[in-house]
Amino acid sequence: MTPEQKVALVKAVKDTYGLNCALAALDLPKSTWYYYQNDKVDYEQKYIHLKPILETIARQYPEYGLPRIMAELRDIHHCYVNHKVVERLLGVWDLSILRGTRKHKPSGVYQAILEAGELANLVAQMAEIGLFEVVYTDFTEILYANGRKKAMLMPIIGHASKAAFGWAVGESDNTALALQAWGRAKRTFKELNVSCVGMIMHHDRDPVYTGYGWTSQLLLEDKLRLSYALGGAKDNPEMESFNGHFKGEGHSLFLEAQSLDELIAVVDDRMHYYNTVRRHSTIGYVAPLTYIARTRADLKTSR
Repeated sequence: MTPEQKVALVKAVKDTYGLNCALAALDLPKSTWYYYQNDKVDYEQKYIHLKPILETIARQYPEYGLPRIMAELRDIHHCYVNHKVVERLLGVWDLSILRGTRKHKPSGVYQAILEAGELANLVAQMAEIGLFEVVYTDFTEILYANGRKKAMLMPIIGHASKAAFGWAVGESDNTALALQAWGRAKRTFKELNVSCVGMIMHHDRDPVYTGYGWTSQLLLEDKLRLSYALGGAKDNPEMESFNGHFKGEGHSLFLEAQSLDELIAVVDDRMHYYNTVRRHSTIGYVAPLTYIARTRADLKTSR
């Protein structure tokens, strides 16, 4: 994770967890934090090279939405940048593409989330969270092949145990990839003899997570409850922290992978290490699966 990414993450969570805790969690020196606060790095200036390209696309294809803009940037202009960056730049520069793009009609689930307001965030209303009561997920981008290619990773982690119960790596952040990760998580829960019924899955309002494929599987088939982060990263800090640490620690290994299959193998190996070896400070400096075993043993003994 770059210093800029760490600074952005700290900005998102500092009001919830405090500046010092956020800096410590991301191993970001306070001097670096204040360096960036003094406007040494300006977001618009950082991506100024994209402005004429995006203006060209806007003039030529005023009907294009974000997915087609991303394809045009990649295939014609050979620009590889995160779609969230492009979306923000379109707003910053007030390009005509925003006025020409026809918005998709929100799904029924998305409309229900808007009507529910703060009540859609089930996790925020909980005073205590049990061992398998809440899990988190989100898509995150991983660079590989010496930074020339990118893939999407979707992990599913536990709130209390910090364990990665499931994950999937693919070319696109779509429903198929999300359900692949959830399928892996279900197999893990089965191995642990844990029921998914009533479990809360917390994530943002990405179209995948409000779409029929995802919601019908988790809500109707598997009987989970879905919780939605309404305030971006600050409403899903556990997931942001996991993604930051996981990608930062495995960065060089991911870059060495030359194909998607190689990347998947590396991610699988790193997830196994994370679950069974890596010590986590918030659970007593033990590995997540060790924490689960000990906690369940203690609960059994206390009964």
